[in-house]
Amino acid sequence: MNRRRLGRTDLHLTEFSFGAAGIGNLYRPVARQDAMATLDLAWQAGMRYFDTAPFYGQGLSERRIGDFLQGKPRGDYVISTKVGRILKPITDGSQPDNGYVDALPFSINYDYSHDGILRAWEDSLARLGLPSVDILYVHDLESGSFTGGDYARHLETFATSGIHALRELKAAGKIGAFGLGVNEVAACVNVMERVELDCILMAGRYSLLDRTATGRLTDLCRERGTAFVVGGVFNSGILATGARPGATFNYAEAPPEIMDRVAAMEQVAADQGTDLATAALHFPLRDPLVASVLIGTAKPSSLQRNIDLFDRSVPDAVWPAMDEFALKP
Repeated sequence: MNRRRLGRTDLHLTEFSFGAAGIGNLYRPVARQDAMATLDLAWQAGMRYFDTAPFYGQGLSERRIGDFLQGKPRGDYVISTKVGRILKPITDGSQPDNGYVDALPFSINYDYSHDGILRAWEDSLARLGLPSVDILYVHDLESGSFTGGDYARHLETFATSGIHALRELKAAGKIGAFGLGVNEVAACVNVMERVELDCILMAGRYSLLDRTATGRLTDLCRERGTAFVVGGVFNSGILATGARPGATFNYAEAPPEIMDRVAAMEQVAADQGTDLATAALHFPLRDPLVASVLIGTAKPSSLQRNIDLFDRSVPDAVWPAMDEFALKP
């Protein structure tokens, strides 16, 4: 599988890569054997970049990824995890209600400080059972994650304290890159106006349908050599299923305007002899700013479908015709 350089770093990511939220029991329980089978298929297909986070199943995803990578030559793969949250044991039997089913018994505590980021990194290495990770993303540092003035407070803490931990880790050769893992374009701009980043993991805002990451943010990234890793290429479902009753956009039922846009895109794809899902999967990689496309699933059958889509080509005539129906900044 082709690899692309991650911005100005020395890391090279496979163009198609594995996002591990699903194997952390996102929305449904996933048997360990199914998680391992999915990871094995990803490896056999040539994927060599794996992304996880403490948040995914409160450590469950990291444990499963780490178990899978045990014994694999360390130089053969790239792995990223995330900082900004500390997991602490739950002793009263309660569990956070955050979409993860049968998660591990830990509470989630935000901490974007220098010491908090170092602790999160060390805790992740322990859960992974690996000596190192390649990329650390600052997770969910965006307004939608907080209430009141908490976002501004956490942003200030990161920009004046936490960033120094990431710089120290990179300067010491303990990580190869650091960046931001979010869903909000404004959050990326807010951080980039204060600190430099190697990369951004952007979910859902740089897709065939939703191009709202273009403009100010992508201009900043091109100026500074900040790479994109793109997740959420199907916008939570609608670009995979098409404009069908009950189709979801941004994790909610798609409104009529989005259904109309997607129906038009489906027709464009059909007229050019391809399909919407194939176009959606390939779209981000048309931009050299994008180092990799992350696909998150916990089913071998779903992953195989996406591998098959990735192996197809898309006629060039598709792209200008699609532009008319995309959401723009």
